[in-house]
Amino acid sequence: MRILCTNDDGIHAPGLKIVEQIARVLSEDVWVVAPELDQSGVSHSLSLNDPLRLREVGPRHFAVRGTPTDCVIMGARHILGETMPDLVLSGVNKGRNVAEDVVYSGTIAGALEGTILGLPSFALSQEFSLETRDKPLWETALKFGPQILRKVIDAGVPKNTVINVNFPACAPEEVRGVRVTRQGKRNLGFLKVDKRLDGRGNPYFWIGFERAAMLDTPAEGTDLAALAGRYVSVTPLRLNRTDDEFSQALTATLK
Repeated sequence: MRILCTNDDGIHAPGLKIVEQIARVLSEDVWVVAPELDQSGVSHSLSLNDPLRLREVGPRHFAVRGTPTDCVIMGARHILGETMPDLVLSGVNKGRNVAEDVVYSGTIAGALEGTILGLPSFALSQEFSLETRDKPLWETALKFGPQILRKVIDAGVPKNTVINVNFPACAPEEVRGVRVTRQGKRNLGFLKVDKRLDGRGNPYFWIGFERAAMLDTPAEGTDLAALAGRYVSVTPLRLNRTDDEFSQALTATLK
């Protein structure tokens, strides 16, 4: 099995080494194509107006001055030659990708691009807590990642579905199991704009997240609830975002 690994945290991110280790449990034919710089939060952006610079940083390891989407396209359509990958792994992201994160995440986007290219694709993220922010518990992803991938691959991944896997912020022996979940929803006020002043007194702004939103009780069956309960969350996400229920109502309205 030929595996293409990418991420959004950049070519030197610790989580990229973790996803490569996970991939090597499954195969010896592993390729790494990741952004030259941190691309967190770029979502599914594609570089159309800027050239892509490619740098080989080691055997089967390449850095692209672009987005995770660019990296997957470059890897699958150029770097790997005529033999396409059989699997795309994106991550392991430092921090969870749940609820509304899936809209913003470059990690999710890398896996989505693999799915668009017709390849089974997984997004992998390691949650951290306030205590583990500087040292995420990567061993949790390392322990549970390969076995989850094997089982899902053996079961078969639908063509238009990407598998979003989030590992809880606890040691492997504290994980209570694996749960298949649906995408959760946070408190609507979780986004904030932080205004500050530079050395000259001019204002500048940071977009951030309210910590209070993390204290909400998440709905049962969601990715948020699984992580809060120390379960690995596995969420199938579909490319097709059509709201079928509202489409029927809208059809009647617009007749």
